[in-house]
Amino acid sequence: MTDTISKILQLPESGYIRQAQLIPDILPFSSATLWRMVKTGTFPKPVKLSTRITAWRISDVKKWLESLHNSSAA
Repeated sequence: MTDTISKILQLPESGYIRQAQLIPDILPFSSATLWRMVKTGTFPKPVKLSTRITAWRISDVKKWLESLHNSSAA
């Protein structure tokens, strides 16, 4: 888990991250699970950067990860 946290901390504060960078390095689940979570609203929605490029705002992913960490710590 600390390896995952260090990878998250190395991400820039702003910008975008693509699915290949998220899975499995940062998120420990499959792409099917990622898209299922997007559909149900439990993971941030991606942004369409062009017709073939979809990415997530790094700030949204960090906020989501922080909310998970805060809810598990409570």
